[in-house]
Amino acid sequence: MAYWLMKSEPDEVSIDDLEARHTVPWFGVRNYQARNFMRDAMQLGDRAFFYHSGCAEPGIAGICEICSPAHPDETQFDAASPYFDPKSSPEKPRWLCVDVKFVRKTQLLTLAEMRGFAELSQMQTLQRGNRLSITPVSPAEWDFILERLK
Repeated sequence: MAYWLMKSEPDEVSIDDLEARHTVPWFGVRNYQARNFMRDAMQLGDRAFFYHSGCAEPGIAGICEICSPAHPDETQFDAASPYFDPKSSPEKPRWLCVDVKFVRKTQLLTLAEMRGFAELSQMQTLQRGNRLSITPVSPAEWDFILERLK
C-alpha cells in the first residue's frame, strides 16, 4: 500500500462533501506529474490524506481511499467547465482522475502545525515551491501524522 496527500479546495469538494457522497472522482488535476502519480503509481486500496487547500486554514481534514484505477477526467471535455482542455479529446484524453472513497474525517491538522514537526521536514508537500495537488507520503510520515489525528 502506498500513501498520498491529495489537495482539494473545500468550496469545490470538501471532506464533508466526500462523506455525504461516499465516493468522488478526483477531477481537475492539470499537472502532468500529479496526473502521472494517478496513472502510474496509485493502486486500489492506497490511502490518502484529504487536504483542504486554498482556504483560510489549510490542512489535513480527513482520510480517503483510492477506489478506482485512473480513468479519463470528464471535465476536460466539458466546454462549460473551468477544467476544459480544448486540446484533449475522448479519443486522446490528456487528463486522468481516480475515484476516492470516504474513510473518515479527522480533526484539522493545519499546515502551520505540520511545518512545526521535525519528523515532517522532508515531506514533499511541505517543501519550498511545491505546488502539486497530489504528493506521495512516506510510511513514516503517514504513521506520524495518524498519531496526531487520533
